[in-house]
Amino acid sequence: MSHAEEHEGTRRDFLYYATAGAGAVTAGAAIWPLVNQMNPSADVQALSSIRVDISGVEVGTQISVKFLGKPVFIRRRTQEEIDEARAVELSDLPDRIARNVNIGDVPATDENRALDEAGEWLVMMGVCTHLGCVPLGDGAGDFNGWFCPCHGSHYDSSGRIRRGPAPENLPIPVAEFVDETTIKLG
Repeated sequence: MSHAEEHEGTRRDFLYYATAGAGAVTAGAAIWPLVNQMNPSADVQALSSIRVDISGVEVGTQISVKFLGKPVFIRRRTQEEIDEARAVELSDLPDRIARNVNIGDVPATDENRALDEAGEWLVMMGVCTHLGCVPLGDGAGDFNGWFCPCHGSHYDSSGRIRRGPAPENLPIPVAEFVDETTIKLG
């Protein structure tokens, strides 16, 4: 093999690698805008967490706020509601999982669903787990909690399904106290 043939092989290899590299960069530049468009827009990212002022919520009342396009119920429960919810045996519940993303897959005790240790604050998504209706609150239904009149699902004062077609408890969203009068969702 002559020196000229060795040189040609090296130049040919260089041209293959340079062409492949240029093709990879071009493909990446063409694909990146398509992938980037799937990221959430700035207005969606801004709404991924909200702060809710709860200073005006009296004991025994609730407020509803919209979070990520869905209603969230924030209830300040009475001691009677707390005691009633804590007296329920897990074996009486159709869904025995708390559905609380803040603490994972744990039993559906009232303590695992309330936002605070005393159990006064309950924060949950206000969407029926059957077909997505919005349940009525303020002690509605047979268990003094929430009632979905569309299909007859009854939830107790802890938002746990007790009777009806709904398969799961009302889910607890990511929530935490920022201070004594503010809850952060998301």
